[in-house]
Amino acid sequence: MFGVRAAIKNAVVARSVAIRSNASSSLVARRFYSEQPEETYEQFTNRYVKFFENVDDQFELQRGLNNCFAYDLVPDVAICEAALRAARRIDDFATASRVFEALKIKVDKPSQYEDYLKALKPVKDELGVQTKEELGL
Repeated sequence: MFGVRAAIKNAVVARSVAIRSNASSSLVARRFYSEQPEETYEQFTNRYVKFFENVDDQFELQRGLNNCFAYDLVPDVAICEAALRAARRIDDFATASRVFEALKIKVDKPSQYEDYLKALKPVKDELGVQTKEELGL
């Protein structure tokens, strides 16, 4: 058993040395983030609305929500509506409810969260989505 571990360790060390020596002789790709143009809030909103309109599985939906909410802004009502519709289209009720949880965490004041709830009420009612508070959790 000990001989197998030693052999594996030696193979891993030899491979990492080979990778390092090859990496130093080749070109290294670099990203220059400052070269990318700034995106306006409207472009951001349109990009994510279009993304959620084309989502067809749970992984893509959750990945899109994670990326969208990672920005230093609160997503527009149109983005939230598109995400809710996508969640119900793929029959993911839990993620639809979590959109509201993410909004509650992301906003600065409770009054802003109430404004989002009012704006999204027709969609909530149409799709049958409930918030965590409405579910009693």
